[in-house]
Amino acid sequence: MTLSTSSCICSNYSNPLSLTCTTTCTTPTSISPITIKRHQRPPIRLALLRSSSTPSGMDSIVGQSLYPLHRCKTIHLVRHAQGIHNVEGEKDHEAYLSEELFDAHVTPLGWKQVANLKNHVEACGLSKKIELVIVSPLLRTMQTAVGVFGGEAYVDGIDAPPLMVANTGKSSHPAISSLNCSPFIAVELCREHLGVHPCDRRRSISEYKPIFPAIDFSLIESDADILWKPDTREKDEDLARRGRKFLDWLLTRPEKEIAVVTHSGFLIHALSAFGSDCHPSIKSEICKPFNNCELRSVVIVDRGMIGSDSSTTNYPGKIPSGPDLPSDVAKEKHPGI
Repeated sequence: MTLSTSSCICSNYSNPLSLTCTTTCTTPTSISPITIKRHQRPPIRLALLRSSSTPSGMDSIVGQSLYPLHRCKTIHLVRHAQGIHNVEGEKDHEAYLSEELFDAHVTPLGWKQVANLKNHVEACGLSKKIELVIVSPLLRTMQTAVGVFGGEAYVDGIDAPPLMVANTGKSSHPAISSLNCSPFIAVELCREHLGVHPCDRRRSISEYKPIFPAIDFSLIESDADILWKPDTREKDEDLARRGRKFLDWLLTRPEKEIAVVTHSGFLIHALSAFGSDCHPSIKSEICKPFNNCELRSVVIVDRGMIGSDSSTTNYPGKIPSGPDLPSDVAKEKHPGI
């Protein structure tokens, strides 16, 4: 698999207060492995876009790669909006150990960040392109996902369940409609570092379903959070492997344009394998830490045939059939002419 920054740079967003464009599993033995119920395929070696090789005697094509369109997906990566743990943890890192931050919710400032990012994705047209929203099943990520990619305020009588009911997560935010929205699926593979920090422990799925009625939780196998352990923090290298497993799974999805709302630690370690064979500025674009409510658009390329999508735009030609040998091939076939 290959990952590159998207050529559609207008979709990238990093400033939570203004609309700004930028250029852009194995788990520890004490933590149960995360699985996805469907679309499972063997993992493949990860690689990054690199210069194309060219025949001897031709000018080298530096920094270019070419792949069939149907082997590519556009992924819009989003870190959740500011949560209460971000505020308290910046004051005192020991606060991350506090049970008061269990399943941290979005702050009032975070909801303003959500509103600004929503304005951005609508202004640049992303809201109409995204076919699927994948979200980590924690309160702050689901609040961010439905706030950014969901519909308008929900009112009684709408013939669709709300994505989020009113006042969810100690907020005064109104309910959010699922009308005319892409599907939302909760996936455990894109959770934050597992273990030790209560802010990264999720509630039971049965608690989430009534407050996020239109999010699909069917890929989560356990109602209770059996992955988070109070005395074992997931190792960075294990989180990186989980991130690669998640990206492999994305390639098996039928959708071509997907939003993923997740966490800083997950993004840092999932993307760490990419960019080493590119210009340093590209490596920086891919791997630098995310701000709260930052969006970056990237393209992943299925070089290992993990997915099986066929092209919807390729056309075989020769319809109706007739002679069509290129001139150089015809010359080889009829050398005397």
